[in-house]
Amino acid sequence: MKKIIAFTFCAFTAASVMAALPPLTPEAQEAATLAKAKAAYGDRMGAFQLCQAQNRVADRYKVAGTPAPAACTAPPPFVAPVAAAPAAK
Repeated sequence: MKKIIAFTFCAFTAASVMAALPPLTPEAQEAATLAKAKAAYGDRMGAFQLCQAQNRVADRYKVAGTPAPAACTAPPPFVAPVAAAPAAK
């Protein structure tokens, strides 16, 4: 019973602490956006490299008369997201 009460107390405390965080500054938001874009590009590059490796293995064990594996499409080069211009007053 004590564990349940302690867990409930910690959950409510953590929720209230998370709710009290201030909003991100524009610089921090820009850095977060750039990090998210880099992570997404890394995922696309990883998928492309995985496709190439799978095709190499498929070519090695391919039986005569079977179709070739699908071609891999390379992702375009990384382009940093464009920051929104500040609103003129």
